Amino acid sequence: MGSGAGRPEPTAGRPARRSDAGPMHASFSLGRWAGVEIGVNWSWVVIFVLIAWSLAAVVFPEATPGMSTGAYVAMAAISSVLFFASLLLHELGHAVVARREGMEIDGIVLWLFGGVAKFKGLFPSAGAELRIAIAGPVVSLVIGVTMLALATAPLPDAVGGVVAWLGSINLILLVFNMLPALPLDGGRVFRALVWQRTGDFTRATRIAGSLGRFFGQLMIGGGLLMLLLLGAPGGLWMALIGWFLIAAATAEMRMATIALALGPLRVSDAMATAPVSAQARSTVADFVETRFSGSRHAAYPVLDGEQVVGMLGFRDLTAVPAPEWEDTRIESIARPLGSVLVLEPGANLGDATIELVQDELGRALVLEGERLIGLLSMTDVSRLIELRTGPGSDRPDATGAAPLGNTAALRQ
Repeated sequence: MGSGAGRPEPTAGRPARRSDAGPMHASFSLGRWAGVEIGVNWSWVVIFVLIAWSLAAVVFPEATPGMSTGAYVAMAAISSVLFFASLLLHELGHAVVARREGMEIDGIVLWLFGGVAKFKGLFPSAGAELRIAIAGPVVSLVIGVTMLALATAPLPDAVGGVVAWLGSINLILLVFNMLPALPLDGGRVFRALVWQRTGDFTRATRIAGSLGRFFGQLMIGGGLLMLLLLGAPGGLWMALIGWFLIAAATAEMRMATIALALGPLRVSDAMATAPVSAQARSTVADFVETRFSGSRHAAYPVLDGEQVVGMLGFRDLTAVPAPEWEDTRIESIARPLGSVLVLEPGANLGDATIELVQDELGRALVLEGERLIGLLSMTDVSRLIELRTGPGSDRPDATGAAPLGNTAALRQ
């Protein structure tokens, strides 16, 4: 999700492709649901096991006593799967509305703390963010109310126990998720309302982010007290969620600050022109001798003649043992074009920076049509920010900036 100063303008030339990276990347795919790619991170297994164990060992035996251990295990397994299905539906609610608002969807990832819908670019308006943010909680509300209504019907004990728990947990999580603290949905709703009132997205992000950090600190303090004074293991989980809230809110606030510093700049203002490249059909040995030895960068565009075919990362290169350099071609170890971040020179730099932060390489190919014209890295962006915000900068104020021109001298 993006950030910007005031009302973010529609993104010109949004990234056409990107790799799935970041701390919440998908370890494997579940395919496409409603046109949205669904992925699962390995950390999801941790919470799945914990929920299933607690349901089988404690929750269901207390709620529906007198059943066999096998029945409780079956109820726990089914409930855990349905619980994550409800989380998925929650995130699909966000994704479907976001597409209606004209935003691009990278996909949905289920991970340790639930699910996350990954969007590209900035919210087009405060109203759009409000509608996108509230869509997920509405789905959770419908699921919760429906399940609790079904639980009042005459059902077998096992089925009734599962349905009642699923309804209750969705409503409990709904209440927590609507706290006015980023990055929770309630925080996004609150930010949208502040943004709508003030017309300043950055200020709204800072206010909602500060609330997110405050609630996170409360949860850490309360969780540690529960753990130390009452010996309740749930206190550790509460503290971990609090830590996540603080980290995520801080990241949102930082991105708002970065977007403010970048102002109206485009990718072409920060990219490194004429980046050092690698030829797809050359061997690793030739590349190391002729290119890499004199310019040790983190990534290199890969060309087949003049055509861009991918990107070579430093780790991709070092993964090849030295004895195999003579027999290994660059094209066999490079990342294909469809799996790397690609930008247009006219794309909004703040928007592009958000993409770079989430990208594994932290590098983007800049193409004009099919022609390579530059490479954008977080190093380039960071140096540009320093130029705009450091001592002696020509920047007049927080909302406008003197043009810097192209920073071709910056290293890739």
